[in-house]
Amino acid sequence: MSVEQFGIMPDGTAVERVTITGGGLSAKILSYGAILQDLRLEGHAKPLVLGFDALEDYFTYKAHVGATAGRVANRIRDGRFELGGKIYQLDINFAGKHSLHGGTKGIGLRVWNFDKIDTNAVHMSLQLADGEMGYPGNMTIKLVYTLLDNGVLDLDMKATSDADTLCNLAHHGYFNLDGEGDILDHELQIDSDRYLDVTAELIPTGKILSVDGQSVDFRKKKSIRSAHDIKPIDNNFCIEETAGSLRRVATLSSPKSGVSMDVLTTEPGLQAYDAVNLKAGMPALDGGTSGPCGGFCLEPQIWPDAIHHPNFPSAVLKAGETYHQQTQYAFRKV
Repeated sequence: MSVEQFGIMPDGTAVERVTITGGGLSAKILSYGAILQDLRLEGHAKPLVLGFDALEDYFTYKAHVGATAGRVANRIRDGRFELGGKIYQLDINFAGKHSLHGGTKGIGLRVWNFDKIDTNAVHMSLQLADGEMGYPGNMTIKLVYTLLDNGVLDLDMKATSDADTLCNLAHHGYFNLDGEGDILDHELQIDSDRYLDVTAELIPTGKILSVDGQSVDFRKKKSIRSAHDIKPIDNNFCIEETAGSLRRVATLSSPKSGVSMDVLTTEPGLQAYDAVNLKAGMPALDGGTSGPCGGFCLEPQIWPDAIHHPNFPSAVLKAGETYHQQTQYAFRKV
């Protein structure tokens, strides 16, 4: 375990980096955005995630690389919603009219506190003020990264609010199990037979579609390329109607490196994104570069824009109640 300064925010706030080890994994986590900056598996020298060696690159390349997204991850249509008979106008930061990942000062763009650091775990927290980015309620978010036995990265997220509000957190890591190049020849399997219909701006229409006959039918393992070449992947897969117990929902694997990753979560949805919009020549760890499809996002979460769709799992967090998500990424190398 180690703690070091990683950089300085424009306002002078120091950003720290913590390194933890355990279970054959080593992880580096930033106080900025609760970002998973680097993740390595014993016996596999290259990074498993996209990250930057310099803090400034996180400001330049606005792709939430490795960050924790919220207080509501994904999109909210028109950046507004009604709750308890009141209309709330949110910060607009997507397509000129929608709100994405909590707005321009969402939790993935804020400096968190390191509350406790152990050899294999780091406890973090963030306070959000009532009205911040338009959301009601003073909110406290607590996040614990833990490296468990047998190559498991565990994320435990909790949130409370003193007023009824919305809460939907998501880890926005970009995984590349080769540590270089693109992920198009990675193989993907997802335990879901449904996904959300969306508009051209990726706003859910409310329709739930079957994966039968679609490029995004990943019920049986297949290459990401086989789907991407038909249509780039940026889809929310419907796992359950409500949050439940921890269960495996997806597996990403690389025939080239022999590394595979199981995704386990309590969440009812899984956003899958092939990172087609990353910029060519984007910096990467160890002085490398990345670009379009340089990583793959598997983001457990409540279905996006749930507040506008009563048939979706609810993202409402009642005052005094606790939001809780547990997600695990389990790695192995054959």
